[in-house]
This record gives sequence, structure tokens and C-alpha cells, in this order.
Amino acid sequence: MQTTKLKTEKSDRYALNKNKYLLPDELLRLEKLLKDNLEKDPRNSLVLMIALKTGARAQEVLNLKKSSLNLYEETVFIEGLKGSNDREIPLMPSLFKKLHSYSQTVPAQDLFPISYNRLRQIWDLYRPAHKTFHSLRHTFAIQLYKKTKDIRLVQVALGHRNVMNTMIYADYVYSQTELRKLIL
Repeated sequence: MQTTKLKTEKSDRYALNKNKYLLPDELLRLEKLLKDNLEKDPRNSLVLMIALKTGARAQEVLNLKKSSLNLYEETVFIEGLKGSNDREIPLMPSLFKKLHSYSQTVPAQDLFPISYNRLRQIWDLYRPAHKTFHSLRHTFAIQLYKKTKDIRLVQVALGHRNVMNTMIYADYVYSQTELRKLIL
């Protein structure tokens, strides 16, 4: 009975791997593509940039409103889904200015008045590798953890209520770093 329980716990654990986030060269390609298309395709470029720079889930990005933008702090307020916490994420000033300018051209209150299916089509046009839209969230989390080594900050940024959900990023980065030291 103990063996069965162990197998179940191990199989239920979410495993992060290189197919679930953008690798450095894929990330560079995506960022260049988005930057190059920002003027001629602002909505589509911005919706992907915001997902990448905030770690927001697809529906959280689609739920953004003009009122989600804090002009004084240059942050975007993300209402958490799936039982996650709301959070306010700062943006680089240049990205915030572009997002704010774009928001003034949108007649509705929704920043990105598109469907989830349309967002997936946009992702299919821009994605640098055959990975899901959710890979942007994983990429954000891994980059933030590598930069700060602060799992609590990653937890807050992703809106996780339980730090155990966030630990996959620390575990993955740690194991990859340590293995690299030992093997290479």
C-alpha cells in the first residue's frame, strides 16, 4: 500500500522540463520578433509581451482592463484566476508607455478585446518553437528565479497561494545548475 501511494504522489507531481518554457535562443527570437512588429501589429505584439513580462495566464491577460494600468507606478494589476492571488506587476518604463499609448486607441474598457481562441492563433503566428502559450508563464518564472533566487518573490509574482506550487521553478533551476557543475 505504501508503494502505491508513493507512485501516485510522484506521478501527480508536475515536472518542469525544457519543453515547457522558452530556451534562451527561443526567447531572444520571440523578443526580437515582438519588438520588430510592435509598430505594425501593436495589439498582438503587446498581448504576448505582457504575458511574457508579467507571467500572467492567458485568461488573466485577456481580462486586463484600462483600469488595470497604474500610471503612477507603471504597473499592471492582474486579477488572479484558478484560486490565485491578485498581484501588481511593474513593467519596464518603455513597455508601460507603449501599453498605455495602445490602451488609448482601444474603444472598449478591455485592453485586449479578443477571444482565447484568437489569442492562441496570435501565439501560433509568433511562437519561436512548438510550445504552448503557458510556456510564457514558465519562462517568466524561471527568469525571475534565476535573477533573484527568491522563491517567495516568484510566488507573489505568479499569484500562487501555496509556495509548493512555486517550488517547481527552484527545484528545476537548482537541479540543472548543480548537474551542470558536476558533469561539465
